[in-house]
Amino acid sequence: MTKSVARVLAESLEAHDVDQIFCVPGESYVGLTSVLAERNSIRMIVCRHEGGAGFMAAADGRLRNRAGAMIVSRGPGLANAMVALHSAFHDATPMVIMVGQVERKDFGRQALQEQNYSKLLSDITKCVIEVNEPEQASEAIARAFHLAESGTPGPVAVILPEDIFDDTTDAEVNLPRPRAVAGPRSADLDRLAEMLAKAERPLVLVGGAMLSDILADPAASDDLKRLSEEWVLPISPTHRRPHLFDNRHPNYGGYMGIRVPKDLITEMKKADLLISLGERMTDSVSQSYSFPEAPQPQLPFVHVWPDPNEIGRVWRVDLGIPASPHEVIKGLLAKGAPADAAKRRGWVDGLHGHSTRLMAKEWLPTTDGINFAAIVCEIDKHLAPDAVVTTDAGNFGSYVHRYVHFAPGQIFLSSIVGAMGSGVPMAVAATLRHPNRQVVAFVGDGGALMMGNEIATAFQYGTNPIIVISDNSMYGTIGMHSYMRYPERKFMEAMKLTNPDFAAWGRSFGAEAITIREESEIASGIAAAFAVKTKPVVVHCLTSAIQMSAWRRFEGGEKLP
Repeated sequence: MTKSVARVLAESLEAHDVDQIFCVPGESYVGLTSVLAERNSIRMIVCRHEGGAGFMAAADGRLRNRAGAMIVSRGPGLANAMVALHSAFHDATPMVIMVGQVERKDFGRQALQEQNYSKLLSDITKCVIEVNEPEQASEAIARAFHLAESGTPGPVAVILPEDIFDDTTDAEVNLPRPRAVAGPRSADLDRLAEMLAKAERPLVLVGGAMLSDILADPAASDDLKRLSEEWVLPISPTHRRPHLFDNRHPNYGGYMGIRVPKDLITEMKKADLLISLGERMTDSVSQSYSFPEAPQPQLPFVHVWPDPNEIGRVWRVDLGIPASPHEVIKGLLAKGAPADAAKRRGWVDGLHGHSTRLMAKEWLPTTDGINFAAIVCEIDKHLAPDAVVTTDAGNFGSYVHRYVHFAPGQIFLSSIVGAMGSGVPMAVAATLRHPNRQVVAFVGDGGALMMGNEIATAFQYGTNPIIVISDNSMYGTIGMHSYMRYPERKFMEAMKLTNPDFAAWGRSFGAEAITIREESEIASGIAAAFAVKTKPVVVHCLTSAIQMSAWRRFEGGEKLP
């Protein structure tokens, strides 16, 4: 049966279980959106900025354990989306982005907004697929989703010339390609079990691929817990993956995020075996390539990741297992724990004790605004067992990782690579995907004005995220780096921000808005925010700049340099 390419694309997206697509409408793909609107089987979420649409697609993909989908117009539209593509590529997040292109007859003429996307996107996508023949359209969609979700996940771009949508083809719709799940060899499991049996102070890091396994099979979380208990192993979630293991469990070994506090990382470095279970490994997780040291680790290092090309790319590993983390866990459980596994009890208890002390809900008062710790601790009291929490990039996020006691069932979303602007759109995506769940976004005053306009999208689609803004009138993270590296130099003028009244700003979108100026207002203000169920809420918190992060403050008293 002959069909238009636009219809074939729509049917291909439907076949891949795409139920919503994020976009900022553009004329270069209006042929596709008109068919999608006519079929009305896929909800098009109209966003206010392509970067926000990209972050929403990334978050939606993580929530579904599938590739999120978005469409952007050529040139400026794609350029705006590149921050989200960069984040998805570095975060190993699956995404399919469809990009409008100039008409085929105008290729190479520098037509309006024309670019060579194979060149432009070569370093921030897994693959760029150009569709220049009608017969390629459905095949391109099938290949894009397969590549985005396979091995090390990431974004894949499909380039669609504006004039191709009305062409016709009798090519069949390509069905989804079954996802291959890598499993460990029996010899690898034998060696891993032997290494664990000998180790007295092992440390297990769990990261993004473990999250994918949990989303695919919730039993993976229980199996991880069982492994930690039967084999007596400390489990440490990695950078911006705090929800992968219960923070209150006695085998919780501490959060391996960026810049781990000295007392905890000193204790962690006493390990005699390091296992990266589903963590890709980055400079943030490895504490700037110091633990493990790159390229030659200072201790035996086991890396479990579903893509063999990633294992050994930076570090020389003693054992590399290109496999699903859950398959490795199940293999170890089937073998049974060594008889003397209890010898590690003291080591595990010591790590947990350090972590528990660091997570104690204590903070020092500040005179230039609220210590954001007080806000976060109060919010933690209100979080539901299945709450979704997002943070933007910035030092304010350290309070969330220190003071929120995450547990399985809750979900945490963020740009792992630290792209500002992700917090609000990811929260909006979560409310669209899970309208009955509690969703809380923590953002700074810098990031709030990058993609905070997506509150308009939340209001348009009737969702109700709680947006908590830490307003210290400066780019706090960069201020900290400047102060720590060059304390003798004046830097404040380069970091200061002049902000709007964020409560009034929130109301202008139709959101409920609350301002918290003093610690005495926190309990009632946060309770009021959580009581709102029918629309977005903006909580404007006037916070301290002296308290640089959950762990550091400017020295020299209560006065900024």
